[in-house]
Amino acid sequence: MDTTSTYSAFCGSNRLITGTLECVLREMKRLFDKHPGECANNDGAVLVFNDQLGQQVDFDLRGPIEEVLRKALPAPAQVGPGRPRLGVVAREITLLPRHWKWLERQPNGASAALRRLVERASKDETSEQTVRARIEAVGRVMTVVAGNLPGFEEACRALYRRDLASLTQNMEGWPPDIRTYILEHATVEQNDESGRCDTSHQSNSAG
Repeated sequence: MDTTSTYSAFCGSNRLITGTLECVLREMKRLFDKHPGECANNDGAVLVFNDQLGQQVDFDLRGPIEEVLRKALPAPAQVGPGRPRLGVVAREITLLPRHWKWLERQPNGASAALRRLVERASKDETSEQTVRARIEAVGRVMTVVAGNLPGFEEACRALYRRDLASLTQNMEGWPPDIRTYILEHATVEQNDESGRCDTSHQSNSAG
C-alpha cells in the first residue's frame, strides 16, 4: 500500500478530499454510491492527483469497495529474506549483469550495498532539489485545474519564480479551493501526512 504519498480529489473547482490513496478511494466510492450523478451539473469531472508528484491518476470505482481497493492499491510487499523486524522487505529489481557483479563484491552482500547507495543518494539530495520538485508538482496540478482561469500564465510564471506576492495577486478571483491548494503546496514544506484524511473540503460539492 502507498503509505507515503497523499492524494487530492477535485470535482470541478471544489476539492473533495485530501489523504492517503486508500482514504481517498474509500471516500470517493462512498460519494459516488450516494450521489452517482454528483458532478453531472458541476463544472468538471472528478480528478485525482498525487500531491507529491503532481500527476493525475485514474481509478475504476465500479464494483464493491474491496474490488476498487484491490485494483488500485499496490500489492503488499513480499516478506522474504532479510530482516523483516527492521522493516526490510523483499522486492524484485532488475539490473545489468555488470551491476550484479559489482554488488556481489561489496561487503555484507548486494542488499546491504543497495541500501547504502540509496541512503547516500537521499542524503545528497539538496533542499533546493526538494523545493524545485515540489514547485514542479504544483505547476502540473495548476495547469490542469486552473489552465483556463484568468491570470493563469502570470500566476504560473510567478510560481516558478517563487514570487508569492505575485502568485497570490494573480490568483485573485480564482475558486477558493484551487487557490488554497496551490498556496498550501507551493509555500509549505510537506509534512508526513500519511495517516491524515481531510474531507473538510467536500461540503462545497457533496451533501
